[in-house]
Formats: sequence, structure tokens, C-alpha cells
Amino acid sequence: MSVSFEPVALTEITPGPSSLVALDIDGTILHHDGRISEEVRTAVRRVAGSGTHVVLSTGRSTHATLPVLAELGLDTGWAVCSNGAVVVRLDPQISGGGYEFTDVVTFDPGPSLRLLREHLPEGIFAVEDLGRGYAVTSEFPIGELSGVVRVIDFEQMCAEPAVRVTVRAPGLQSQDFHDLVARSGLHGVSYAVGWTAWLDIAPDGISKASGLELVRERLGVAAEATLAAGDGQNDIEMFGWAAVSVAMGGADETTRAAARWHTGPVEADGLVPVLDAVLREPGH
Repeated sequence: MSVSFEPVALTEITPGPSSLVALDIDGTILHHDGRISEEVRTAVRRVAGSGTHVVLSTGRSTHATLPVLAELGLDTGWAVCSNGAVVVRLDPQISGGGYEFTDVVTFDPGPSLRLLREHLPEGIFAVEDLGRGYAVTSEFPIGELSGVVRVIDFEQMCAEPAVRVTVRAPGLQSQDFHDLVARSGLHGVSYAVGWTAWLDIAPDGISKASGLELVRERLGVAAEATLAAGDGQNDIEMFGWAAVSVAMGGADETTRAAARWHTGPVEADGLVPVLDAVLREPGH
């Protein structure tokens, strides 16, 4: 059941280039079957059409984010990908696909990979192949990775700088990955557990919030004129960054507790009342 978003939350968010709206993709814009409802698509386009900066902020790789941007009609502006490790500028005039990487943060994945394999020997590991796909130690479940997927040796994976490491172990649940992090003593990196029960490892200090802060500063948007909506634990730092934070109805209790405001689930187009509130006339 949909929950009406309380528009009083948007005291500083007004339509136009002085405001920034950051949106998670999966479970926020996209239904879990990969579909975008016409209502959500229309609402996103209306906000972007007002001149407001709409920035998709996602754990997805760039190549998995670009089709969503295209479906929403967002071909100019910015996107934060790979949980903040990659920032992309969008412009149809940019040769080679209409985008460029402006910020890419990498780290040495070797210590984390070896530690995790020691505590999860059955784990399948992947590193993002920037702009193309993934390199994996063995095949992931069908449909979970996009782009070109190539199998490489574990030691080769350890030796190459990475923007993100993904760990998958079919049969494990999300809580099992939290337990794995605690048990292994993983440190010196950032991590997030996805709703699909996999673990993402990123450079230390990197999150959706760090990527969005780079974008906010470049756009000259005031910190109090930012809104973020999402549904996963990798959105918690983003909620702390935004002046207005909104958790989707499908979020778990930890994620919901990190957001000041709540709306309906993606199945009920919970994002729509949030975006409609951005476009309301002041005082209404």
C-alpha cells in the first residue's frame, strides 16, 4: 500500500538548477523485475524537465546504468555509479557514447580478496571491468551480471587495481554476508550488502555520498537543497548526506531508520509522490 510523502519535508527543495535530486535505481526506480512504470518514468522526466538536477546514484556499474538513463531520457548531467567509486558526466556531444568518466577511485583488492576467500572458500568473486563488464573467478548465476563477462585467475584478479569487488555465494542470505565481514575482520575498505545477497567491496571512504558530494560541489547546489531516495543499506550514507532523505517502503528496518521520511514501495510507485512534492508550488 502506498504511503503519501509529506511535502513539508521539502522546505528548501524547489524546482530548478538550485536543487539536486539523487535517486537509487533498483527497488526505487526499477521494479524487481527490471521494469520502470510509466508513472515513475513520467515523474522523473517532469522533475528533470524543470531544470532540477536529477542524479542517478547506484551500486550498478556504468554500463548497467546507461540503459536506465536512456529509458528515463536523462542524457545530460551526472550519474554516480559503483556505489560512489565512479562518477560519470553525461552529454550527447561527448564522443564514444555520450558520457565520460570524471572520477574513478581504485584500490588494491588483493588483501580483501584473500581474506574473504579464506573465510568463504566457496565464494565467487568479480571485479568491475570499467565501462565493459566484469572479470570473474567463475560464472555468476545467469542474469546477475551485465556486459562482457570474462573468467580470470584468482591471483590475476588480486594483482589488478579495482573500483569494486563483488562477492557472491548462492545459498547465502544478506545477514550471512554481514556475519562474514565481522568474522573475517575486513578493514581498510568500504562495503555494502545488496538485497540480492551479495557483498560489494569499495575503496575506503567511498560511498554514494562521496560521489554525490563531488557532483553537488561542481553544480554549485547548496547542501540544504538536496534530496535522496533509496531502498538499500548502500543508501544509508547517501541519506546522511542529503538534506531530505526518503526510504522506500520496501527498505529493511536499518535502512528505514536512517531516513527521515518514508514513502510507499516501488511496486506502488512510492517515488511518484516524492517527485511530485519537488514540483509543488511553495506554500502548497
